[in-house]
Amino acid sequence: MTSATASDSIPIETHHEDMIHDAQLDYYGKRLATCSSDRTVKVFNVVDGEPQKSAGGQVLKGHTGPVWQVAWAHPKYGHILASCSYDGKVLIWKEQQQHGSAAGIWTKIKEHNLHSASVNSISWAPHELGAILACASSDGKLSVLTFKNDGSWDADIFNGHAIGCNAVSWAPAVLPGSLITPQPPAPVPSQQQPGGASSPAAPTLPTAKRFASAAATTDAAKAWAEEEVLAGHTDWVRDAAWAPNIGLPRSYIATASQDRTVLVWTKDAPGAQWVKTPLDPATVTSAVAASPATPGAQPAQPGKFPDVVWRVSWSLAGNILAVSCGDGKVTLWKESLKGAWECVNELAS
Repeated sequence: MTSATASDSIPIETHHEDMIHDAQLDYYGKRLATCSSDRTVKVFNVVDGEPQKSAGGQVLKGHTGPVWQVAWAHPKYGHILASCSYDGKVLIWKEQQQHGSAAGIWTKIKEHNLHSASVNSISWAPHELGAILACASSDGKLSVLTFKNDGSWDADIFNGHAIGCNAVSWAPAVLPGSLITPQPPAPVPSQQQPGGASSPAAPTLPTAKRFASAAATTDAAKAWAEEEVLAGHTDWVRDAAWAPNIGLPRSYIATASQDRTVLVWTKDAPGAQWVKTPLDPATVTSAVAASPATPGAQPAQPGKFPDVVWRVSWSLAGNILAVSCGDGKVTLWKESLKGAWECVNELAS
């Protein structure tokens, strides 16, 4: 096992005036969006893995509170970015190209303000399902924004978690097991882009609209209903991430908690039960254990990380899980052939 050094990382000067809460690369890795407690969102161009130093980034202003998260839409819908904030709003931005200029202008195309408290997390649905955005709020409600072919936005809002929702993550659009047991392709109607032209129709495998917000939900008869409750943490669940899937039978959901644990939930078939497997930082090899300890971090305990675990994120292939801990380190985990989860790398700033 190897531990990444500080020289492997590239520092980026964003010129934010307060704490940065999120940073997201677009689909092609050519744009970087950041958001901060200074109530702004910034967009940087990335060239050869580094943001352009000649420009300080484009600043998007519209929120009146700290901005918690940003999310890029799939490029088939254009250059679209969503942001959510403590002010209870979700803003959707689109880059409009100027005539005779290579640089575009970012304009606000939608303001979603149905929540009565902080909106903590947003997530775009898989592009096969359309331009759909899920939002999670401290008011205990979830909402789903859907762009319709007539150019308008449809909003569904419903109860999610009694004492607030911290995270939301969409399931893969492809049904589990469809790669092994293929079904006749279903036609998909052409869909208009938000503020733009329409995209052509294409036959696809059967899909389903499902997402996790520390509990899975599903779209049945045009009404969102709770499908299952995954109970395993003893404190706030800070993040949930559904792993990508190309149609294999097994599904994965990773959850991170204030209780300093990460659980990987697996479901071997559509009718099976979810089974939880905790990640165990105590099994990390000596190469990582020898790295400098973070001041204030608690000693490693079986099944416990040194500090609160804030974020979990899957690789595009769905086989590597990144875990961001309050001790300032990111660890990468992979499932072995025996089904055990092993730490394969550590990134420390």
